[in-house]
Amino acid sequence: MKRLLPLLLFPLLGFFAHGQKMSAEKKAIAQSVESHRQELIALSDSIWAAAETAFQETTSSQMLADYAEKNGFKVERGVAGMPTAFVATYGSGRPVISVLGEFDALPGISQKAQPTKEPLEEGGAGHGCGHNMFGTASLASAIAVKELIADGKIKGTVKFLGTPAEEKFFGKIWMVREGLWDDVDVNLSWHPGAQIEADVQSTLALVDFKVEFFGQAAHASADPWNGRSASDALELYTTGINYYREHIKPTVRIHYHIQDGGQVVNVVPDYSRIWVRVRDTKREGMMPVYEQVKKMAEGAAIMANVDYKISLISGIYETLVNRTGGEAMQKNLELLGPIEYTEDEQEFGKKIQMATGKPQAGMDSKVRPLEATRENPGGGSTDVGDVSWNVPNINLGVTVAPKDTPWHSWAVVACGGMSIGHKGMLYAAKALGMTMVDLFEDPKLVEQVKAEYRERKGETVYEPIIPEGPPPINMGN
Repeated sequence: MKRLLPLLLFPLLGFFAHGQKMSAEKKAIAQSVESHRQELIALSDSIWAAAETAFQETTSSQMLADYAEKNGFKVERGVAGMPTAFVATYGSGRPVISVLGEFDALPGISQKAQPTKEPLEEGGAGHGCGHNMFGTASLASAIAVKELIADGKIKGTVKFLGTPAEEKFFGKIWMVREGLWDDVDVNLSWHPGAQIEADVQSTLALVDFKVEFFGQAAHASADPWNGRSASDALELYTTGINYYREHIKPTVRIHYHIQDGGQVVNVVPDYSRIWVRVRDTKREGMMPVYEQVKKMAEGAAIMANVDYKISLISGIYETLVNRTGGEAMQKNLELLGPIEYTEDEQEFGKKIQMATGKPQAGMDSKVRPLEATRENPGGGSTDVGDVSWNVPNINLGVTVAPKDTPWHSWAVVACGGMSIGHKGMLYAAKALGMTMVDLFEDPKLVEQVKAEYRERKGETVYEPIIPEGPPPINMGN
């Protein structure tokens, strides 16, 4: 009886949380998610264990696509030139509502599902951004909506888009270029986090590019005067970037990763390579910095007397906020109410906080009020931004780790493989599905969401920041 209690109380919690009873269709969404609970947890845990990085998510993608097919969706695999990208569709006619899911992991942060740092696989990858839960919850919401369509309760089309390589190459850009959202009325997305909120904040635009320097090898002691060092050029380049930091706006971020600085100490290196990333709150602020940092590569090459090459990898837009959609999501979060954690789960969270040097406050389970949209949001970047400039997008954040947990770290991996992560995942599936019900049932809401999208986008013409040709699926990790 104890295990059934949360589900039996679900409609009552909705009544008290929002002052009105939950509709039959929204109850059906919650009940669908609960009925698939064990399969969803097993699916999420399998993706967590596979921990596949950008464009390598073969097992994870297949498991999600197979589960969509098992639940009656028509699945198109390998879309937009990416073997691990897919679209699952059910229904016909309008509205067309889509939900997207990610499933790639991060390298080097493998971790067991425990609150002390210990890798599951030494040197392996881990889901330090919770994408094992991201893809699973989004698909669960689509399945719950599909069941309502199949029962004749609502009409229209639901789509799940499996989107690879969000952590590095930003696969959604190529999916946008392919037109995979062209027929969609409204898209929904969520992201694992440390609090529950209808997310009405933007993200940072960014651009990634690679700089290569080409010199002349020589013996580093016997005849270094015959050498032209590509490593010298790389060092001069990073020095220039670091001096430039004083003269950029506080909203700008510049990162780099030296991928090749030479192989041995007694050879003047004839080749070096660096990956550079520029970010800002707006694309128009990012682009001038990007152009200046590219010029600096030429300067470094001149000083070191070497050749150079710059290659664009990809770039993404900031997220276009939709407050109308956020308000609809907020109402459903208030219907759902807070996540309830056991004493063991709270203790697990506090141990994570202790291990990462944070105050031991435990889990943040409450539903946050809808915030004002900030001008300078800070934080990270996502290729959901590119989707949001092509179709109205509604965002959600749900707790899957304790407050102040360092993201992209072993601590998030640990939570994503146990019940704290499972609870957040199931909660997100319900919130997404319930908000989709609102969109299917209320054409006026769909039009209001679309009207705000058109107003915020204005005259901007979206142009993807990617080179011509296929996605860089063979570039490696």
